Amino acid sequence: MDSMQVYRGMDIGTAKPTAADQARVAHHLVDVAEPDEPFTVADSQRLGRAVLDLANHPVIIAGGTGLAFRAIVDPLDFPGRDAGIRAGLEALELPALQERLRAVDAQAGDIIDLANPRRVIRALEVHALTGLTPSERAATPEAEAVRSYQAKYPFRAAGFDPGAGLQERVVSRFDAMLEAGLLDEVSRLASRLGRTAAQAVGYKELLPVVAGDRTLEDGRTDAIAATLAVAANQRTYFRRDPRIRWLEWDDDPAVRLARARRELRV
Repeated sequence: MDSMQVYRGMDIGTAKPTAADQARVAHHLVDVAEPDEPFTVADSQRLGRAVLDLANHPVIIAGGTGLAFRAIVDPLDFPGRDAGIRAGLEALELPALQERLRAVDAQAGDIIDLANPRRVIRALEVHALTGLTPSERAATPEAEAVRSYQAKYPFRAAGFDPGAGLQERVVSRFDAMLEAGLLDEVSRLASRLGRTAAQAVGYKELLPVVAGDRTLEDGRTDAIAATLAVAANQRTYFRRDPRIRWLEWDDDPAVRLARARRELRV
């Protein structure tokens, strides 16, 4: 459930499974989109659930994108989009958007962050498409199941606490990516990265480097800092989920695997 391994060509910077990895075990949601295409959580949900529905054997869900994980296992709903409606809303200033949303849902501020224009626009777009306000959507049985972590698909989950050595591992990992040719990969893809793919950690920070606007050392520093920020956000997100059993980190992958098998009884 990596939000960027879906893109073809973004191999080194996403730590994509190698050809040898994929020959040993079938992988899904890897290389399913071009880097100039948008790929949403709804797309991830649709393809991921298709795998679960068709599989006649256990499936391992791996990766760090928390919302994509919950979108598969929990009854999250993603209404469609309408470019025309969105364009009209994006032309309005935030106060006008807030007023419009409050006019249809006086309690909307209890559900979404009214200071975030992206969320206000999305709430108004969903209302235009479905007729449902944020308060009405929050009151559905599905929304209550999501809030209480009631899964649509039964699963067992384990997570490894990153431990005190996270920063050193992040630095080592990113330097290894640079040594493997990440800068050349970013340069090769630069003209093909769409709005979503261009936000990938590592690529975003190295794009100014390949454009000649930043030094490699600056890009490296920015990418490491961004990786650590993502790791902190992921830890906060996943720690909220009471269904995940947390295990102690060990630098030996064989030890980590044994701990996960023991905890999950697989």
